Amino acid sequence: MTRWGKEGERPGAPEARDQLEQQGVVPRRPPAATTARAVQSWVDQSIESAQRRGAFDNLPGSGRPLREVDTRADPDWWVKDLIAREQLDLSGALPGVMQLRREKATYPQALFALEDEVAVRARVEDFNERVLADRRRPHAGPTSPPVVGRLDVEEMVQAWREARTQG
Repeated sequence: MTRWGKEGERPGAPEARDQLEQQGVVPRRPPAATTARAVQSWVDQSIESAQRRGAFDNLPGSGRPLREVDTRADPDWWVKDLIAREQLDLSGALPGVMQLRREKATYPQALFALEDEVAVRARVEDFNERVLADRRRPHAGPTSPPVVGRLDVEEMVQAWREARTQG
């Protein structure tokens, strides 16, 4: 009598593979190299057929070198390409201290459009408050946290006054 399954396993319906092996039927798979050659041959035939039909004629960018073909050195190449292609502004994604540093670099020129001294003082004091708030945030890591220096309110007001008298 033929017994299905393996010793110690729960009996049940036999798998087709097991039945075929017991009947002496061995499934034959083509070797991987043969399959790969067949696929490569099919791809080559498809490309040659498309070339004969003219599918590759007059494509945009034809005859020009490919941009940045060697991207193996930079693992973030696709992100940088996406940012450039979509013209994304990622200044809002910067850490708070970097945003503050970027903003600080625009002073005092950023104040020149303001109408009066009260608005200039308010803008500079607001910046200084945000700097202090950033310093109060907890920092994790082995190094000291990056900091941004505060602006001197009187110095910024003086620069604003001088710009007003000159322009």
